[in-house]
Amino acid sequence: MNNTTLVIGASTNPNRYSNIAIKRLRDKNLSVLALGLRKGRVLDVDIDDEKVAYKNIDTVTLYLNPKRQEEYYDYIISLQPRRVIFNPGTENMEFIKLLKNNQIESEIACTLVLLSTNQY
Repeated sequence: MNNTTLVIGASTNPNRYSNIAIKRLRDKNLSVLALGLRKGRVLDVDIDDEKVAYKNIDTVTLYLNPKRQEEYYDYIISLQPRRVIFNPGTENMEFIKLLKNNQIESEIACTLVLLSTNQY
């Protein structure tokens, strides 16, 4: 089973939760891809600034507020991930319903907590 995670809202700022999540995912030797407003790099993970048609994404973890997510609805659905994690502050019932209609699981949770409690 593929365990690639796509972090959307990725940042090179070490104080951002998306940045910390990338580091913790890599600490667990998980495959990570990242999409953000600006190109950059966190550890060995390049941050893309354009929507790439990635293949075999298991999990999308969101670090975008609900309003900013709207432009990503079709994109994320097109990736057909197994699940989308809505981190604190990203909860979006409209998007959760769209995901469900497309047979994609959603989880309102914190990626960092899931990783630290071995529930990821």
